[in-house]
This record gives sequence, structure tokens and C-alpha cells, in this order.
Amino acid sequence: MAEQSRSKPLWVAAKCAAYVLLVMAGVLVTGQLLAEYTGYLTASILGVFVAATFANFVALHLFERAHLNDVGLAWAPASVRNLLVGLAGGTGAACVVLVGPVMIGWAEFQPSVEQHIHWENLAFVMTLLALGAVGEELVFRGYGFQILVNAIGPFATILPVAVLFALAHSSNLNVTLLGLVNTGLWGVLLGWAVIRSCDLWLPIGLHLGWNWAFPLFGVRLSGFTIKVTAYELHWKVGSLWSGGAYGPEGGVLTTAVMAGLAVYLWRAPVRKQTALLMQSLEVE
Repeated sequence: MAEQSRSKPLWVAAKCAAYVLLVMAGVLVTGQLLAEYTGYLTASILGVFVAATFANFVALHLFERAHLNDVGLAWAPASVRNLLVGLAGGTGAACVVLVGPVMIGWAEFQPSVEQHIHWENLAFVMTLLALGAVGEELVFRGYGFQILVNAIGPFATILPVAVLFALAHSSNLNVTLLGLVNTGLWGVLLGWAVIRSCDLWLPIGLHLGWNWAFPLFGVRLSGFTIKVTAYELHWKVGSLWSGGAYGPEGGVLTTAVMAGLAVYLWRAPVRKQTALLMQSLEVE
């Protein structure tokens, strides 16, 4: 299959186009249906998750005669290790961005308006964010990404997909240019994570660790306010550092932390797996 993909670029392009259409149709249909019963954020996250699962399932069965696990979701001891490595990296990077400013007096925690925790709401939000991380990784690092990596190589694939990943967040609330740049840098790191692990568990862990930390620290996540704790992080510095209304992802602290996260990802004890669509990358 790998040789076939490299020798027929038009066929690879056709499969990518079909995959994109499946994702777009899935997001449009499920997003509209869910919007009638849930809020905007919930509908968006669940819509992407359902559309991503559907598009990858159909593309894998239709074009590769493969199963959903073959996109890098197979569960094995190495999967657990890679997921935990990703969670540690994503959570650690978020803690540097959020705890560091508190320690040097740039920010402080203050009681929120509600001043108490709704545990049911916390569990729901954490589950929703988990589905969101899985959904986005399936969309941007799933079938389309992997057949392109096998056809044209990792470096020619990672950057364009990272740009698309950033543009997909361009309609978020209070988005800024620096926020989009940081999102693009995140896309590069997540794409590299797939190359390092040859699965989706490492990027899912990175994505999820980062997304879980922000609401728990009482800060905006990609422009959205998600209140699940009894406190909020209030900044004493300008929006260049804090990210302003978009949240810390729109600040230069996040830009700087991306460099450290890249070093972590390079040195982390990742276990290479055997994703079917990236056969040429399975040898260290």
C-alpha cells in the first residue's frame, strides 16, 4: 500500500479530497443537529468528534480495506506509555505558562463569582475536552495526514496541515494573530508527535494535557471561558504576555514554551508503533 501511494500522486490527492469532503459534510450535519439541543461549544466539539470518527472510518474501509484502529488508535502497552508521555508534556507546558507568572507576581488566583465547584460539571467538561482532543487529532493527524506523510514525506506534510489547523481556529472568540501563530506551532508539534510515535496516542496526550489544564486553572481556552473551579487567574501584565481575551494561547509565553515542549518531545521516551498508513516510518 505504501508503494502504491507514492507511485500514484493523483490517487493520493483524490483520497485526500474525498476525506476532506467527508469531514466537512460530517461537521456541517452533526454540528447543525447538535446545535438544536446543546450550546455552541458542546455542539462544535461533539460535531468534530463525530465527523472525524465517521470520515476516518469510511475512508479507511473504502480506500484501504482497513479498520479505525489502523489510523493509530490501536491499544497496546506502547499506547499507554505514549499517552502518558503526551499528557505529561501537555500538562507540564500548560503549568509553565500558568504557574510561572503567578510565582513571579505577573498573575494571581482570585475567587470566582460562584466560589464553589460543580463536580458534575467538571466531569462533563473534562470528558468533552477529551472528545475534542481525540476529534481534532483524528481530523488533522488522522487518515489524510498519514497518507500524505507516506506519499510526500513528513516535512512536506506537517507545515501545511499545521497552517490548516491554525485556520480552523480563526473563528474562535477574540482570536488574535499571535493566537493563530501559536496554534500553528502547536500543529507542527502535534504533527511531529505522530511521526515520533507512529500513532495518535502521543499527540492526543499532548493535546488533552494542555486543554485539561486551562479550565482547571481558571483561564480561557482558545477564547472560550469554561468555568469549572472556584477560582480564576487574573493577570497583572498586558495582553502581549497574558493573551488578553483569547487566553494565554494568544501570548508570547505560549510561544516561548513551544520551544521547550519541542525539546521535551525530542527527548521523551516515546515508543514507536506500527500505524498501517505510515509503513515507511516504522523503522527507527
